[in-house]
Amino acid sequence: MHFPGKHSAWAFIFLVLGVAGHASASDAKIIRPNFVVVMAEAQGWASLSTPMDDRIPNSKSEINLTVNLDRLAKEGTRFSDAYSASPRCTPSRASFFTGKSPAQLHMTFVNDGRGDKSAVGQAARKLLEPRCIVELPNSEITIADLLKREGYATAHFGKWHVGRVNPSAHGFEESDGPTNNEGLTNNPIETSRMADRGVDFMTRQTRAGKPFYLQVSHYPARGSSDVMAATMVAVKQRLSGRLASRAGQEQRRLAEVAANQDMDESIGKLLNKIDDLGIAANTYVIFTSDHGSQGRNANAPLYAGKGTVWEGGIRVPLVIRGPGIAAESDSHVRTIAADLFPTIAELAHVTSPLPSGLEGGSLVPVLENAEAGEIKRSREELVFHFPHYDKDEYGPASAIILGPYKLIRYYATGAKVLIDLQKDIGEEHDLARQLPEKVRELDERLTAYLSEIHAQLPIPNPEFDPKARELLRPR
Repeated sequence: MHFPGKHSAWAFIFLVLGVAGHASASDAKIIRPNFVVVMAEAQGWASLSTPMDDRIPNSKSEINLTVNLDRLAKEGTRFSDAYSASPRCTPSRASFFTGKSPAQLHMTFVNDGRGDKSAVGQAARKLLEPRCIVELPNSEITIADLLKREGYATAHFGKWHVGRVNPSAHGFEESDGPTNNEGLTNNPIETSRMADRGVDFMTRQTRAGKPFYLQVSHYPARGSSDVMAATMVAVKQRLSGRLASRAGQEQRRLAEVAANQDMDESIGKLLNKIDDLGIAANTYVIFTSDHGSQGRNANAPLYAGKGTVWEGGIRVPLVIRGPGIAAESDSHVRTIAADLFPTIAELAHVTSPLPSGLEGGSLVPVLENAEAGEIKRSREELVFHFPHYDKDEYGPASAIILGPYKLIRYYATGAKVLIDLQKDIGEEHDLARQLPEKVRELDERLTAYLSEIHAQLPIPNPEFDPKARELLRPR
């Protein structure tokens, strides 16, 4: 398989036809592809109506209807083992923009002094947690910075949430500004308008013959007021009697389903415009999420969710479609959000050196061969560092994944959990006592990595109940 820009039939055809994103004046042989990145908010791994893992039938939602995302998956590659960089949105997005881990950036949480509930009081939090950075530093080179230097038009519409500085300071020529969860207006209007702004941006750049990078990042939906009224009616009719009837729960679930459907329809607008403009053959479309859904049972068959380093908090959907990518293909190669920076850079034929400290590895070999391709990173393990008291009752944690094994280290109690993900995707069986040498190996690797990047660590909580050690899984 060949990608545009290599000396191939693909390159010759695009050069002759003058497809949007044509060669720059500096190098007529380079054909710059376009990129459309859609980032969902708290979209669980199994939240599409198509399976995220072709080997696991229940890795899809039985109640969500995502026809456009299903189409995207059918036309591209699904990644069954894709991870966000963090179980919270700000660190996850920062990692995506920079290709570096939240731990290295010291951007491991949403903000300091927030008002929502956590495992410990706010006063205790200030003493026990590291004070993290909440503004993406101007010194960091984002993917938009990189592509802008290469002649790309760049835009970010929707949720920004990596600080209060305008996205223009980070390479985005057009944006909605430094928005947070609330957005510009209410969610259903923004969901549609973000897509409209994206359509307008793509249209203008295509007519100008300029390659573009467009990112559309969705906002959270917390209730029926955050979704289109017509969508809510349709969802109620479709799912009548199928959801839990416990007081208040059914309405919330209906709103979540409707929000997913609104998002899917907005993605349909983008896909249709790509077709209408005739640029599908030179445009990569990437869909993923910042972290899993909230709730202990919200991400079945995975365990737990947002704010935890269990699989439900960090494993997310990832679908990529584009020139040369085989349709209806599945990859079981493990990937993380930081990999998308070097992937896009390679696909865009970036000529300048990549930033130092980059931790992600390019997915291009996997896109060329979904099953046999390999990702080359500076380290072979994946690490998730979340030194905060949040939605996990056991407190701050780090996790490391290497081969089939995953180790979770809890800082408040010193407990360690070992899971064989190959056999136990639901993380039901703790193997720590059975495999102490594996625990030691992974724990030492975790320590070495955190030390190397100067990660910030929490202070153990002396008031944590020592019995919590015994409460950890297996259930």
